[in-house]
Amino acid sequence: MTDLDLDCRGKRCPLPVIELAKRIGDVPVGGIIRVIADDPAAATDIPAWCRMREHEYAGPGEPEATAPSYLVRRIR
Repeated sequence: MTDLDLDCRGKRCPLPVIELAKRIGDVPVGGIIRVIADDPAAATDIPAWCRMREHEYAGPGEPEATAPSYLVRRIR
């Protein structure tokens, strides 16, 4: 179960990461955001953002019919 789903389909780099950065504070510490993004760059950009911002990349989420998803756990 996720605390927030961000639908970033159709948004190209760096917009999915920008949306994630804007919304990470909307979930409690320990909460999970699922980012749905069809931009292939998201597969590397989201884990890299997590490392830089000290959040946990929790791995791939359940894919949508048209796009993969990525799970991010808020650490701080």
